[in-house]
Amino acid sequence: MWKKLSSDYLAAANALRGKNKRRRVVAYVESYDDILFWRTILDYAEDETRYFDIMLPNINRRLERGKKSAVAALVKNRQIGQYMIACVDADYDYLMQGSTYSSADILNNPYVLHTYAYSIENLQCYAESLRNVCVMATLNDQVHFDFAAFIHSYSLIIYPLFVWNVWYYRRGRYNEFPLLELCQMVELKKNVPLHEVLNILAQKVEKKVNALERHHPHEKMSYDALSKELQETLGIKPEDTYLYIQGHFLFEHIVTPLLHRVCRALVREREEEIRRSALHSTQARNELSCYTNSVQDVQQMLKKNTGYTRSEVFKRIVADAQRLDCAGNQALLN
Repeated sequence: MWKKLSSDYLAAANALRGKNKRRRVVAYVESYDDILFWRTILDYAEDETRYFDIMLPNINRRLERGKKSAVAALVKNRQIGQYMIACVDADYDYLMQGSTYSSADILNNPYVLHTYAYSIENLQCYAESLRNVCVMATLNDQVHFDFAAFIHSYSLIIYPLFVWNVWYYRRGRYNEFPLLELCQMVELKKNVPLHEVLNILAQKVEKKVNALERHHPHEKMSYDALSKELQETLGIKPEDTYLYIQGHFLFEHIVTPLLHRVCRALVREREEEIRRSALHSTQARNELSCYTNSVQDVQQMLKKNTGYTRSEVFKRIVADAQRLDCAGNQALLN
C-alpha cells in the first residue's frame, strides 16, 4: 500500500473531502517504538486545518525498519511532500552536516523531521528526568542521587573524545576510530562505587585523547574549529554530549545500569521502612506483597519516559514540525 501513496496522491484525496475538512498528512516513522515519541511531537503541529496519521513503511508485506526504508526510498520515489513526511532518528547525520548522502537527504529535505539527538533513546535518557523515572519504578520519592549532575559530568569527560570521533567521521575515516570503539572507551566500569567511577573514566578518556593528539600533531586547529562549530553552530553543549552518542549504548550500558543501582537501594529502603512500621508480621507480609506488586521494571519505565519534553532538543524538533505545518497552511490557502 505504501508504494502507492505519495504526497500528490494524498493531496488529491484531501481535495475530494472538501475545503473545510482537515487535511490528512501521513508521517512515516522507523519502528513501533517511535510512534509515541513522534505522536507527542506532531500533536504540536496539528490544528483545525490538518492532522497527522503516523504509519510504518510496509514493503511487499514485510515490515522494513530503519532510516534507509523510511527516508531513502521515499525520497528516491519522490513520495514525500506537503502531505507525506518522514520522521527519523538523526544518528550522526546531524553532526555530518551534509557531508554524506544520508546526511544531505535528511538535512536538506523540508519534509524530513529528525531528532537532532542521536536517537529517541537518548531523549528517553534526558538527565533531568531520570529522578522521576526512579520514582515511577520504585514509588519512593526519597531519591538522594543527583542524576543530572552525574550525567552532565559524564558528558563533560567524554566530550573531547566525542569530538575526535566526529572529526574522523567528517573525513570518512570511519574504520580508524569507529563509533563502536568510542562506546567501548566511554563505558563505565562495573562494580565500582559511583563516586569513583567517573574518575576512572576520566583517566581512560584522557589517555586515549593524548594518544590521538600525538597521532595528529598538526590537527589541533581543525579539532578546535570542529569543537567550536559543534557548540556554536550546532548548539551542542559539552555537558549534553550524552544526547549525541549512540542511543542504544547510552540506554543499555550507561543509564539503565545507573538506574538499577539507585532503584535497588530505594526498594530496599522502602521495604525496611515497611518492616519497621508494621505492627505484626502478617501486616508486614501483606504490605511487602502489595509494595512488591506495585514496583515497576526500571527499563520499561525508562522506555515510557516523556520527561524529555522539557529539553531544548525536543523544543527544536517541535519548532521544525510547526514550521512544516505553517508551510502546509500557506499551501492550503492558495
